[in-house]
Amino acid sequence: MKQIIDFVPLLVFFIVYKLEPQTFEIWDMSFSIGGIFSATAVLIASSVIVYTAFFIRQRRLEKSQWLTLAACVLFGGLTLALHSETILKWKAPVLNWLFALAFAGSHFVGDRPLIQRMMGHAIQLTPAQWAQLSIAWILFFLVCGFANLFVAFVYPAIWVDFKVFGSLGLTLLFMAGQAVYLVRHMQPEPEQS
Repeated sequence: MKQIIDFVPLLVFFIVYKLEPQTFEIWDMSFSIGGIFSATAVLIASSVIVYTAFFIRQRRLEKSQWLTLAACVLFGGLTLALHSETILKWKAPVLNWLFALAFAGSHFVGDRPLIQRMMGHAIQLTPAQWAQLSIAWILFFLVCGFANLFVAFVYPAIWVDFKVFGSLGLTLLFMAGQAVYLVRHMQPEPEQS
């Protein structure tokens, strides 16, 4: 459920991006809505709202949520400050590659891969299976990063559509594949007498 809620700011970004650009005034100040820059401002604001709500409800944010929020504010803020959508196009690839790096690095730092630290309380797998699952996550984040980069700069007209629906589709497809893998490799819980 958390992963789906993480897509809410992206969905709001998509809706505002698709709006016909309009300008309106409030208190003698002019505001525009529609297009990349107002969508970026809404992305930042909705991300702050969503992650603040998570923080209030859970009393903490996961490291991935902090990283996502920081990337959103950094890349979105630079996009607005420099008035360049190119900066925002780099957010998804860089974020995905940072996640891939974290999963890869966890094989060398600590006693367990990151995926085992995240899911080990709920699932029992062998060390080799945890390593396979971790490699799948690394590859997933690498592929997502390159796919986002490719579409953003080769097919810029559909970049926002891909960012929302392509990324969501890739994530759901990966999660389904992971579920199939986990069901096949889960070890039954020992019976208690």
